[in-house]
Amino acid sequence: MVHDDETLIDGFIDRLWMERGLSQNTLTSYRSDIIGFARWLHHRHISLVSAERSHLQSYLAERIAHSAKPRSTARLLSSLRRLFRFMCREGFREDDPSSLVESPKLGRSLPKSLSEADVEALLNAPDLSTPLGLRDRAMLELMYASGLRVSEIVGLSMDQVSLQRGLLRLIGKGDKERLVPMGEEAQERLEQYLNQARLGLLKQQQSSAVFITARGQAMTRQAFWYMIKRSAKQAGISTELSPHTLRHSFATHLLNHGADLRVVQMLLGHSDLSTTQIYTHVARERLKQLHAAHHPRG
Repeated sequence: MVHDDETLIDGFIDRLWMERGLSQNTLTSYRSDIIGFARWLHHRHISLVSAERSHLQSYLAERIAHSAKPRSTARLLSSLRRLFRFMCREGFREDDPSSLVESPKLGRSLPKSLSEADVEALLNAPDLSTPLGLRDRAMLELMYASGLRVSEIVGLSMDQVSLQRGLLRLIGKGDKERLVPMGEEAQERLEQYLNQARLGLLKQQQSSAVFITARGQAMTRQAFWYMIKRSAKQAGISTELSPHTLRHSFATHLLNHGADLRVVQMLLGHSDLSTTQIYTHVARERLKQLHAAHHPRG
């Protein structure tokens, strides 16, 4: 990849961060997508400034031939479209080679969620006789009770927690702040962890993070994901999980019990109601399954 392309990509990523306040994970994904295309061009002695629509189409076709999924292809194309719009706006190019490239058709995927019984089993999996078990139970309870993103729960700091009010002050995507209730059970488990386990896990180190690893450091996404899988195995849950399974279960179960969609939107921190509406499909699918299983004419 040529130096000019690297400089251009860095400028684009910096602009995204300043203007849109995107998370580091999202920015890393954009950078990875764009650098992959830039390197492909470089091997053909082409720069981003001189890339044409045929080059973009060939690159996408090559990725699809190597089994790239429609969703990752769509994300890649979205990243490149943002880049080329930026290049046109800043005067690097006069045309946008991505403008006439069609996105792959995507089926609407439904978030995976657990049944209420499976959630109960998952929450009861950690061993409460150990500091790590107290931590794991508090994290699981909090994620299910408040619908937190993985990045929000591992990044939770002590100054974001109000045990007295039973509230969390969260900084979500785009640095948007929202207040979310914990619920009594999660509040009790969090308080138990803070009083009985956190200080010991810190091992005399200093950290503002709420959740601490066995090494006395702030919890990471990878450590949280490992904990979820370990707890699911202990609970005998065979359903395939994702890091956001408890967040999806939180939203689905709220709707199943009659919560208003806009309330769920606010609790999840979605800027657009259409993002939240996918959970109404999940709830309807669950009702269909219950009807089919229990109604004599199902």
